[in-house]
Order: sequence, then structure tokens, then C-alpha cells
Amino acid sequence: MLKDFFMGLSQNQFLNSTAKKYGLKMGAQSVVAGTNIEEAIKSIKELNAHGISCTVDNLGEFVFKKEEATAAKEQILEVIEAIHKNNVDAHISLKPTQLGLDIDYYFCLENLREIVDKANTYDIFVNFDMEDYGHLKPSFDLLDELSMEYNNVGTVIQAYFFEAGENLEKYKNYRLRIVKGAYKEPEQYAYQDKKDIDKNFIKLIEWHLLNGKFTSIATHDHRIINHVKDFVKKNDIPKDKFEFQMLYGFRKDLQLKLANEGYNFCTYVPFGNDWYGYFMRRLAERPQNLNLVAKQVFNKKTNTMIGLAAGAFLIGRMSKQQKKRK
Repeated sequence: MLKDFFMGLSQNQFLNSTAKKYGLKMGAQSVVAGTNIEEAIKSIKELNAHGISCTVDNLGEFVFKKEEATAAKEQILEVIEAIHKNNVDAHISLKPTQLGLDIDYYFCLENLREIVDKANTYDIFVNFDMEDYGHLKPSFDLLDELSMEYNNVGTVIQAYFFEAGENLEKYKNYRLRIVKGAYKEPEQYAYQDKKDIDKNFIKLIEWHLLNGKFTSIATHDHRIINHVKDFVKKNDIPKDKFEFQMLYGFRKDLQLKLANEGYNFCTYVPFGNDWYGYFMRRLAERPQNLNLVAKQVFNKKTNTMIGLAAGAFLIGRMSKQQKKRK
């Protein structure tokens, strides 16, 4: 129920637009590395100084117009240029929907090609973030097409999907980020129970560590992290074959601890005003995350917005239930 609640909030366009209006005045600076490229680069430099690399996400939601997708592409191209000029240890994470996947497949492909081509010029890696099940196949198709031209691309495998194992094997020669999954998916496509998801998550991580190219292990769960540390030691897996990843602003002490222990560590660095949907999905993915940032993020404005969205969300659910009864 809590996951449904936060997913409902993440999809509320009114709340999303209101969050853009208030921006970091709402306290989002604890989980978002600035509203512009300059602020993001500053945050990246601070992380680099602690031996932490970064993957940069130019946040964006609800892109259904070509001019919005084109603007997102131009912004990402500027990020790539800034990474190169500032000589920071960072690469790009992007969502195909932000670049036009919901508008036109080939329009999105050309936007992605321009980004990947420029990143390739500077030897910068580009990760295709995976979204909900409805976008899974076209996103993999985009990766397939561009990987025939470039070798600086990789993607994400979401452990809650039943087909995750098949996709992991298919893309084993790619740099992959393995995650549990952040969307609410139908039971015919995905595991619903946390224990099943965790079990598959560990299974996928272990398989790719043994058989894959490079594994990014994205989790805040110290139990899984400790399991991985034991597994790589037992199987003599070198540290240059994998990295741990966490989100900007979450479990900072553990991030520094892992980096200081000599593990490759990468922080997922989102920036921009369009942060609300991103943050709500993080809470939906793991409600315990709320405890990690609640004191820093929530204030009177956020609580008011969440209250408004909660009401809208609950009314929507009630309406749907009444329609089902009829």
C-alpha cells in the first residue's frame, strides 16, 4: 500500500509542476545535486575528491512534445561537454522517454544517437535507464540499434521482472547496472513480494559478476552489500570488475566507507528542477529511504503538497474501485 501511495504521488502532474515552481526552496537539495549544470559539476567535484565517481541524470518527466525532448537532448549534450571540460570522473544516465520515446521511436533514436556520438568522442559512457514494463522492449531496441555503432552504451536490469535473467544473459557483454526496480508493475510481469525480489536481485548480481563485463550494484541495503563483498572475495573477483552505486544524498557515510575500503563507488547524481517524480519513485522503491532523508527534505511546503496529492490519489483509487463494483 505504501509503495502504491508513493507511485501515485510520482505520477501526479499537478504535484510535479508545483515542485518545479518551488524548486530547491522545498528542501530537495539534499537529494538533488543542483538545478543547473554548474551546480551539478560542483557536486561531482566534491564526490570525486572522496574517490567517488558519478553518473549524471538530467531530470525530466512527462515529455510528450518534440520541443521538450529536443531541449532535454541539448541539455544532456551540454552536460557531456561540461564533464569533458572540467575533467571530472562522471558519465551519463538518461531515460529514453525524456528524449521522445513516447512521441516517436525514430525521433528518440536520433536524439540518442547524437548524445551517444558526442559522448563517444570524449570516451564517456552512456547508460540507458530502464523504466516501466511498457517501455522495456522499445528501450532495449534502442540499445540494440546504437550498440551496432558504438561501444560506450549500457543499460539497467530490473530484478523484479520475471524476464530479468534472460535479459541479463543477452546483454552480459555490456556494462550493466542491476537494480531491484522502482515502478509498480502488474503481477503477470514482475515479482510482488520483497523476498522474491531480493532473492532474484542477488542471483542476478552473482551471475553477472561471474559471467559479465562490468557490474554496477545499485542498492542501499547493507546486507546485500556485505553479501556481495563476501561473494567477490570467495570467488576471487577483482575490484575492477564491479562497483557499488547509491543515490545522491542517501547513506552518505556508507558511500564514503565503501570508497575508503577501496571499492569502486559511483553516486547517481540527479540535477534540475524536475525532481519530484524521481524522488517519489525512490520512496516507492524502498520506503525505508524516507527515514534517510525525511528531516532534510520535508517541511511545511512539501507536507502540504503531499497532502494534496495524497487526497487526489486516494480519491482516484476510490473512484476506480467504485467503477469496478458497477
